[in-house]
Order: sequence, then C-alpha cells, then structure tokens
Amino acid sequence: MDVSGGSAIVTGGASGLGLATARELAGAGAHVVIVDLPHAPGEVAAGHIHGSFAPADVTDGPAIERALDVAEQHGPLRAVVHCAGRISPVRLVERDGSPGSLETFEQVVRVNLVGTFNVLRLAAARMARNAPQDGERGVCVLTASVAAFEGQIGQIPYTASKAGVVGMTLVAARDLASKLIRVVTIAPGTFETPMLATLPEDVRASLAAAVPHPARLGHPEEFAALAAHIVANPMLNGETIRLDGAIRMPPR
Repeated sequence: MDVSGGSAIVTGGASGLGLATARELAGAGAHVVIVDLPHAPGEVAAGHIHGSFAPADVTDGPAIERALDVAEQHGPLRAVVHCAGRISPVRLVERDGSPGSLETFEQVVRVNLVGTFNVLRLAAARMARNAPQDGERGVCVLTASVAAFEGQIGQIPYTASKAGVVGMTLVAARDLASKLIRVVTIAPGTFETPMLATLPEDVRASLAAAVPHPARLGHPEEFAALAAHIVANPMLNGETIRLDGAIRMPPR
C-alpha cells in the first residue's frame, strides 16, 4: 500500500512507538493524524511532521469518528497504526491478602482490547469506501506485546488484553479480506518508551540484558520501520509478528 497522497492515523502517536511511526509514515508521503489523549503533546508532535492532532480516547466512538473525519480531509484513509494502550499491575491476590482489583482489570482491558476493536471497526468502515489501489483499500496495524505469550506476575490485565489483540488479528484479517483491507499485529518486546523511562536505571539495564541479541532495549524507530514495511508489503496479512530480539520473558 502506497500511502503517499493519502492519510494515515496513528493512535498513541504523541510519544514512543506511536510518535516514531507517525514520523515514518509522514516521511512516506502520508498526511498523518496523531490521535492521543487531550493532555498529550499531540499538537507539537503533529506540527513537527506537518500533520494533524485529533485528541481522543480510543474507547470513545464519536471522538475516533472525528479523528477519521480529519484524516479524510487530507486524502483517503490508507493506513491505521494503533499504538495506544496502558499498563497497570494487578495480582490475583495482592501482597496484603486482598483480591486483585476488578476495576483496574476492566480499565486496562477496556483501553487495550475494547479500544483496539473500536478503532479497527471504525477505521475499516472508512477504508471500505476507498477506491482500490493496486488491489488494496487499506491496512490496519495493531500493537500487542510479548506479554501476550509470556505474561509476567502482576501483568494479568495487560497480558489478557494483549492476548485478545493477538486473538482478533487473524479473524479480523479474514473478516476484512473481502473489503481488500489487511490486518497485521506487532508484538514488541522491551522498547525505549516513556513507560519504561519511569523505571529505575538498574531495572532498565536488567531488561536490556535479558534480550539475547541485540542485548539492549528496542528503539521506537525499529518498531516504526516494521510498521511501515507491513503497510508497504501486500502479502503480510493476518499475522502477529514478534519484534523482540528473541527475548522470552521470565515469570517475574
């Protein structure tokens, strides 16, 4: 899919993996609409890539529709890269003996899984109206995590939500095949993101050392490069691709 002259949406695009991806797609000629929470530095980020900022919670249908409207003002929507998500630790039985928080579990699943479905369904409906370009109407790239396969203790809401994204990938690709829309998921390992930046340096070093090769944290630009390749390569469809330097997460 050639995105030049068209539009793209990147959720969670004001920082980290999303920001790097927004830059990559803008470099490929797309008008990129950054979707992020209202308090995020999305306006500044969009200005740097001559794109647009549409503040929205990914679970808010009308807000995502408005973001899609902005995108289509700049050309047909050709690509969506969904990076928005959250993580909050929950154990089934907390250290004080109390049961894990159902409220937190529901919040994480709502953002990471329900939010993914919401963005995917609304974007796909717009893409389905496009005139085909080289046999395609659009591409949706979702973001899971290696936690979907090897969740660590305390990650149960995050793991459940990201496993749900992995589970929907092939079904979504099959569902949208008749519309000429592809769906592919990236499952990143440990990357340099604002989320990891909050951890102590010794914890970050330990995470980096756990990666077999290259023995470091991933760079957001490496995620962006894969996302852009997925958009460009028409045979990539219905698959979850691990991007993790061969890491396999331990229990804790």
